[in-house]
Amino acid sequence: MNPDDVLEARAFSPASVGNVAVGFDILGHVIAGVGDTVTVRRTDVPGVRILAIRGTTVDLPLVAADNTAGAALLAMIDALALPFGFELEIDKGIALGSGMGGSAASCVAALVAANALLDTPLSREALYPFALTGEAVASGGRHGDNLGPMLLGGLVLSTADRLVSIPVPAGWYSLLVHPDAVLETRRARAALQGSYHLSEFVTQSANLALVLSGCFRGDADLVRAGLRDVLVEPRRAGLIEGFAAARDAALAAGALGASISGAGPSVFAWFDSQAAAQAAQHAVQDAFAVAGFDSQGWVSPLNAPGACLL
Repeated sequence: MNPDDVLEARAFSPASVGNVAVGFDILGHVIAGVGDTVTVRRTDVPGVRILAIRGTTVDLPLVAADNTAGAALLAMIDALALPFGFELEIDKGIALGSGMGGSAASCVAALVAANALLDTPLSREALYPFALTGEAVASGGRHGDNLGPMLLGGLVLSTADRLVSIPVPAGWYSLLVHPDAVLETRRARAALQGSYHLSEFVTQSANLALVLSGCFRGDADLVRAGLRDVLVEPRRAGLIEGFAAARDAALAAGALGASISGAGPSVFAWFDSQAAAQAAQHAVQDAFAVAGFDSQGWVSPLNAPGACLL
């Protein structure tokens, strides 16, 4: 190792809204203002060691293979045949089971930091397969709806092997409200078992097309026509006390659409102005308060940046 080589890097990954009502497991966008920070050190010792986990959630595996951040770095080491290893410290700003991409954020932050320590850093897209491996540790599946936006920023369509940034007008904002409750991703996914009608898929496909078309064209009316979930929300809504009232409060305040963020229990809503999103925040939080929950809220540009080095 060259004495001049950088041996430590620190990166931040913001939270995200997964699914975005119409793109289950494939569509997501960043939420600025909250996220995870990971410090990575390059070492001569092979493998990955997690030295500490601090913050909102500390009851997480210290064994690298069982931790999203550790598993992602192990995948990177294996794929690139790296002759060195990593040590990392994780500072959690996102609660797990919040529907805000908590497992994905530490995974992406770890990869972005470790990437800066490579002799030849990779593109963000090239980090995606490693991130999928890390995310699978927490969720049981290789889906990128949270990973894509965290890696690239903004609104991103994430397939099994491709990330596509979706342009969004600069004046569009998202409101995310997280009630003080936990809904485990595996439980939320279990609620989706069962049969579906073909007509539901047709409607959901049309809604996804309307939302994507509206984003590309900057047409809020198209988004308003399509930003509703007929597949997942009806099957998960009953798991989130106060959800219906919170969603309806956002819609009454002028939201283009509102639904469950990720697996829940957080709720998101899109607006065509920052002022509208800020005004709606109080109404949505009041709805959760009536249901007996304290909550936190964030208003973020839809095209907010993704993970970054600190």
